[in-house]
Amino acid sequence: MLDKLRAIEAKYSQIETQLEAPETYGDPGLAARLNKEQAELAPLVETYRRYQEAQRREEEGRELLSDPEMRPLAQEEIQQAREEQTELESQLRLLLLPKDPNDDKNVIVEIRAGVGGEEAALFAHSLFRMYSMYAERQRWKTEVNSANETELGGVKEISFTIEGAGAFARMKFESGVHRVQRVPETESGGRVHTSTVTVAVLPEMEEVDVQLNPADIEMQVFRSSGAGGQHVNKTSSAVRLIHKPTGMVVECQQERSQFQNRDKAMRILASRLYEEEQERLSSEVTAQRRSQVGTGMRNERIRTYNYPQGRMTDHRIGLTLYKLDNILNGDLDEIVDALRAADQAERLKEEQI
Repeated sequence: MLDKLRAIEAKYSQIETQLEAPETYGDPGLAARLNKEQAELAPLVETYRRYQEAQRREEEGRELLSDPEMRPLAQEEIQQAREEQTELESQLRLLLLPKDPNDDKNVIVEIRAGVGGEEAALFAHSLFRMYSMYAERQRWKTEVNSANETELGGVKEISFTIEGAGAFARMKFESGVHRVQRVPETESGGRVHTSTVTVAVLPEMEEVDVQLNPADIEMQVFRSSGAGGQHVNKTSSAVRLIHKPTGMVVECQQERSQFQNRDKAMRILASRLYEEEQERLSSEVTAQRRSQVGTGMRNERIRTYNYPQGRMTDHRIGLTLYKLDNILNGDLDEIVDALRAADQAERLKEEQI
């Protein structure tokens, strides 16, 4: 580990030298790339330098042990330096873990009502509201791509994009089946019903990220409309893309321009095809994949929201919180942080095997 850290620090110093060179500022592209590299390496290098400082303090303390008057102070300094090194070493191991190349990407979230009819559709809308409020807390931007609404205010399915720094890193563990247990408003007997909603979180891909053959894509245009014929467009600006090799269908109807809808639909299609390929690759190495946090596959039940008890349980890590109202209002940080910590712990374990 120390050899790797020394090499990274040397690279960081080299970048600093390059950034100070006058010729670098004559090349905006190079300057931008170097600044980005420096920003990515900075947390690791700064932690490593603090670790080196703690090592120096321990060595200085050892040199003072031979002095009887200084020995108690030296022993205290050595102990503090060792404890700091242990803590910093744990931080360094986490920082050295390979970074998911998609962590900084925007995300496309697709929510579909599952078992439960109208009740599932109503909860699908509740999840959309929850993620929208969480995005607002994170100062991210949310845009709806398409929605299939119901008369009672639910959604059979909804696709939306969340734009913001680190969006995929914090949202990616939301993929899977979300189960809700509550008494529907239409239930006169007060019985608790169980419904399910499927969530898929995809890193937003550009057309250049995924090989798309134009001949494989059929484009259809139509007029967009909401539930009950509301918000009807007088022009055919909504776009439907059909990927012939896979049969995958993508619709986008929220923008007024056909071009904008097509652009969004192409990104959604690229993201779905990327995810499909990743799932195929993952299935080939299932035995080697981490199991604590789960694979994030769409058919995996990951969480239960129990309204009568005000309880949320994430089944992957055994986390139960009795603050359902706060969670549904976008207070997801405690859940997200716990899932990320569990994922890091599992990856650390794999690194040591």
